[in-house]
Amino acid sequence: MNTESTRKFITDTWDESIIPELVEYIRIPNQSPDFDADWKANGHMDQAADLLEKWIHAQEIPGLTLERIEVEGRTPLLFMEIPGDNDDTVLLYGHFDKQPPMVGWDDDLGPWKPVIKDGKLYGRGGADDGYSTFASLTALKALKREGVPHARCVVIIEGCEESGSPDLPFYIDQLRDRIGEPSLVVCLDSGCANYDQMWSTTSLRGMAAGNLSVSIVSEGLHSGEATGAVPSTFRILRHLLSRIEDPETGEILIPSLNLPIPEQRIEQVKAMAEALGDSVWTHYPFVEGAGPVTKDPADVILNRTWRPTLAVTGISGIPELANAGNVLRPNTTVKLSVRLPPTADPQVALQDIKETLEKDPPYGAQVEFSFDAPCGGWNAPALVPWLEKAASKASMEFFGKDACYMGEGGSIPFMGMLGEKFPDAQFLITGVLGPKSNAHGPNEFLHLETGKRLTGCVARVIAEHFNRSKAE
Repeated sequence: MNTESTRKFITDTWDESIIPELVEYIRIPNQSPDFDADWKANGHMDQAADLLEKWIHAQEIPGLTLERIEVEGRTPLLFMEIPGDNDDTVLLYGHFDKQPPMVGWDDDLGPWKPVIKDGKLYGRGGADDGYSTFASLTALKALKREGVPHARCVVIIEGCEESGSPDLPFYIDQLRDRIGEPSLVVCLDSGCANYDQMWSTTSLRGMAAGNLSVSIVSEGLHSGEATGAVPSTFRILRHLLSRIEDPETGEILIPSLNLPIPEQRIEQVKAMAEALGDSVWTHYPFVEGAGPVTKDPADVILNRTWRPTLAVTGISGIPELANAGNVLRPNTTVKLSVRLPPTADPQVALQDIKETLEKDPPYGAQVEFSFDAPCGGWNAPALVPWLEKAASKASMEFFGKDACYMGEGGSIPFMGMLGEKFPDAQFLITGVLGPKSNAHGPNEFLHLETGKRLTGCVARVIAEHFNRSKAE
């Protein structure tokens, strides 16, 4: 593969074709079904799929077939096949549904208002994950143009990832024979710790979430008459939370949630910490005088990618300040979000959390932890030599720096599912969601130069995948 020729082709394709299409894509409010219950009637999902289909057909990639698959009651899925030069298979994945608008956008920006400034394309869904279709096919088209051999490629673009991918397992099962047994899965829906090199995601944390409710009396009581005799439900909550989290350190105290971290991941974290230094925590918007749990870069990374953590993400039973009288409240409920190590069994974790919180309730209070369906984490297979060399070569060619590896603190539900469906595959999980790109929040942007460079990296890795037997 001629790197300079490939780079020029990819850059020209992005500038002349991809960016204009992404601008139009951002204008479409195709929210995921969890955020638009009437998504089918509203037609935004179909409009986005139409835009992608039209662009795909215009690429005229030799041998490409495209099918839009939609079962009644399920979101559409785009299924593409590109013939290869051997019987092996590469699976490329992306999605085209979006998160809701969110408040807080700058005055000159908006979720459905595409704006390009300072090398960034602002708007909802460009980076998460509208660019994936364009980048995947441009990488493959670059290989075809250069005459570089590659394996058969299957591209799957789904429409409900932001709702937890509930339709994807169904479609994967329906298409299993047509997909085959991929030896490499490429996913462009992850993040990067900087915009200076290619980053590959090696793990994702799971999550156990639910509502913890405490009730002590049947109605509110005058605080002057009742406090000291009737315990506060807020104090009971504090007591219960201290059973699962050390209030001083934030350490999770349930043994089954604290699992060994693989040695390869620790070494990768050390390399990441060396590359990024204090920027792993200085990018957070701390208020004046505040700081992180720890300032050791490696510990910050391990805390947010491998160790279990607790966040209280919602509360009810407490009035707004303007409406708060001198009343001892009868009940309090909080929403808990417990992030789990990538290798934790989410069902076991959830049951242990529930048992720990509900047993022997203080003062005989009514305590209930009602939970949502848990989400398992994911830990990539150990990196094989050919993929490590290919990632390094790709990053050096298109970024000028070596590739780096990182765990993500959040969850991508379909990754665990794909890992189970294709246990023998290697995974390249990467993306453009870097510092301040703010996926799901206000002012989301796509770093355009990173998108171009990453497209080149995908082409290089797929080319090296074809020759991996020689590399090994």
